[in-house]
This record gives sequence, structure tokens and C-alpha cells, in this order.
Amino acid sequence: METRRARSLRRDATNAERLLWKRLQNRALGGFKFVRQAPIGPYIADFLCRQRGLIIEVDGETHSSAAKIARDAQRTEFLEFRGLRVIRFDNAQLYENIEAVIEVILDALHESE
Repeated sequence: METRRARSLRRDATNAERLLWKRLQNRALGGFKFVRQAPIGPYIADFLCRQRGLIIEVDGETHSSAAKIARDAQRTEFLEFRGLRVIRFDNAQLYENIEAVIEVILDALHESE
């Protein structure tokens, strides 16, 4: 079920996710391999670097309600309990300054060396 949902999410990626994926795919960012829409337990991570245990989440406007914020916090807790790190960006950050986003991701990748 999760695999089917992940395939659907990859196919129907948001513009912000596509923009970031162009910078992450094919080991383009520091030689680190990322996968998109990776199932992890009951959740699907937007982007995952297994080598560094880093998850990148891209949040659209639907993540701004109190209920969604609480659900995201629960999800992050679940993933961190499993030894993964989660960093989040909203769509505006990607559109307005993708270079700054890339720098934050690179810093996070190198933190675990």
C-alpha cells in the first residue's frame, strides 16, 4: 500500500518538490544519494538520504493548520526515535532562495560525518 502511495506522490510531485529534486537527484548534491517519497513505517518521507539518515520535508500551505502542525510534530518524533533527522522547508523558502535551502541541507549532511 505504501509503495503504491509513494509512486503516486512521486508522479504528482508539487512544483516545490520538483524544484528541490532537480538539485538532489543523481547524487548532484555533494555526491549524496537521495530517494523521493520513501516509505518509513506509516509515513512517507519527501526526500531521504539513507547514508546520512536525513529526511527533507517540503511543506505546502496545507501544513499550516494547528492539526497539521501537531501531526507533523508526531511524525517527526516517530522518525527521530528511529535515528533519523528531519529538516523542513516550506514552499516559499524553496521558491525565494533555493541556494540557502541547499546550504542548510549540505550543512546537515556534513554534520553526521
